[in-house]
This record gives sequence, C-alpha cells and structure tokens, in this order.
Amino acid sequence: MAASSLHTSISPRSFLPLSKPSPKPQRSQVFLRNKQRSCVSCALINDETDVIPVKSHDDGSVVVMSNETERDVNEPVVVGQLSFEGFPSSSPAADMGDDKSRESEEMDKMIDRSINATIVLAAGTYAITKLLTIDHDYWHGWTLFEILRYAPQHNWLAYEEALKRNPVLAKMVISGVVYSVGDWIAQCYEGKPLFEIDRARTLRSGLVGFTLHGSLSHFYYQFCEELFPFQDWWVVPAKVAFDQTVWSAIWNSIYFTVLGFLRLESPLSIFKELKATFLPMLTAGWKLWPFAHLITYGLVPVEQRLLWVDCVELIWVTILSTYSNEKSEARISESVIENPSSSTTPIDPSKE
Repeated sequence: MAASSLHTSISPRSFLPLSKPSPKPQRSQVFLRNKQRSCVSCALINDETDVIPVKSHDDGSVVVMSNETERDVNEPVVVGQLSFEGFPSSSPAADMGDDKSRESEEMDKMIDRSINATIVLAAGTYAITKLLTIDHDYWHGWTLFEILRYAPQHNWLAYEEALKRNPVLAKMVISGVVYSVGDWIAQCYEGKPLFEIDRARTLRSGLVGFTLHGSLSHFYYQFCEELFPFQDWWVVPAKVAFDQTVWSAIWNSIYFTVLGFLRLESPLSIFKELKATFLPMLTAGWKLWPFAHLITYGLVPVEQRLLWVDCVELIWVTILSTYSNEKSEARISESVIENPSSSTTPIDPSKE
C-alpha cells in the first residue's frame, strides 16, 4: 500500500531539469552568429604582426608583408605579399656572362675609336697634302719658305678656276666639308671625346650640306641679286632682312626635315621637332648672321659669298646640329618614359 502510494506521488515530470530549456534558434540566427565569429577572427588576424622574417639559404631573408586594400564598405582587408630581401645569389655563369658583355662593349668602343681616328687623320692628311703640294710641279729648287709663301695664293687661284669650270659642284663640296666638320665640332662641344664621334650623325649633316646647301645657296644668291638690282644704301639692309626672314626660315625647315628623314623618323615626329625648334633657331640666327651678312652683301662678290658664309657656318652649323640632336634625343627619352617596358603587380593570394 505504501509502495503504491509512493509510485503514484512521484511523477515523470520530476526528473526533468529545473531550468527551462532555451528554444531552438532559427537557421538565420545561426548564420549571423557564425558570420560575427568570422569577423572577429579577421580582426584578430589584422592585429597580428604583419612582417615575419624567415631565414633563407643564401644569408638573406624572406619577408612576408601585408598590403591593405579597400572593400566596398571601406574596411581594410589584408592581402599577403612576398618580398625577398638580402644579397641575391649569383652564379659563376652569370658573372662570366657580365664580364664577356663588358669586354665586348670595350672592344666595340675601341674599334669605333680606331675607325674615327683613321677617318679624321686620313682626311686631315689628304687636305693638308693637297694644300701644300699645289705647286708640286714648280718645286724644283724651291725652299720650304717659298713653298709656304706661295701655297695660299696658288690655292686661291685654283679655287677660282674650279668656280669657273663648275661653280655648283665646287660649292657643294665646300658646304659638305663645312657641315661635316661643324657637326664634329658640335659633338666635341657636347662633351664627346675627340675620336668617339657619331659617324652616322656626321655623315647625315655632311650629306645635307653637300646635296642641298651648296646648290641651293648658289641659286639663292643669284636670285637675291636679281630681286634687289639697285645700288642704293638701303639695298644691303634689305638683303640682310630678306635673308634672315624668308631664306633662313626656308633653309632651317629643309635642314630639320631632311635630317629627320635620314634618321628614319615619322613625319609626325619631324613636324613636332620643327614646330618646337623653328622660332628658337630663327631668333638664334639673328644674334650672328645680321653682322656677318653686312659683309656678305656689302663687300664680298657674288661668286665668293658662299665661301665666306661657309666659314661663318662652322660656328652656325655647330649650333644648328646641337639644337637638332638635342630635340631628337629629348623626344626619344620622353617616349621611353611614357611607355615603360615593364610594370610590377602585387601578388593577391585570394586569386590563387
């Protein structure tokens, strides 16, 4: 009886926990909670050290760096990036390759110097020999003093005879020599050693002087005499003004254009160079040529004018060639800067 009453007084509910169980969370709440935990993990990772030195085999170190980028919500995200610090390991084969390249460069420079020295010495020897042996057929019994005394006079007579036979060819040869020597002087003035000149550049300048300047100047001075056939006092200043405006503009444009084509440049780059140098070159000529042309048009005969002008042009061609090549080299360097050959990109491990 007692057992039955005890059985009835203890119900199964008494074995349940005293605290009320919490209701089962929904799936969306679980997802949000996991997301918060991941955010906390990211924040903890951000607070860790971002540079970890690691020893390498070549006494350098590998450094793991962190790079911050911005997300849509303007929060920093850590993106890993590797960089190697220390002395790079070099192999004996690479060192031998560098030594061979340096030796080949030195050999090329030595060959260029030898060629340039041979050309300069040969041309100088030929010119001096021709000038001094103008009276070789009449040297019988002459002393050295007599040879040096009559050489200038007889060379001048030979030049006048060449002008009578073929005036255009004689003036072309003179202009070609002057423009070649002027460009050589310009390169030495720019700081190049005496025998390290750019042969192609000197050849281009001499070619322009030979083919264009000599022949065009011959016909220009004849045209200028027909344009101003007067003997009044104002004729010389008028010729100087016409020379330093119309003719200088035409010749400078021809010079820069032909040199650009000989350098295998595009018409657009030639036009840009001409546009940039046209006015500076024209105004630079006004500092030299008006004073020289007072003698050209006032004292020198028509057939001898080009020789006088070419003597002054040893200075002018130096300025002209320097301007042209400085603008060309500056344009090439600007194009190299605007179009870099290679670019570096960071490593994003999330894309791997």
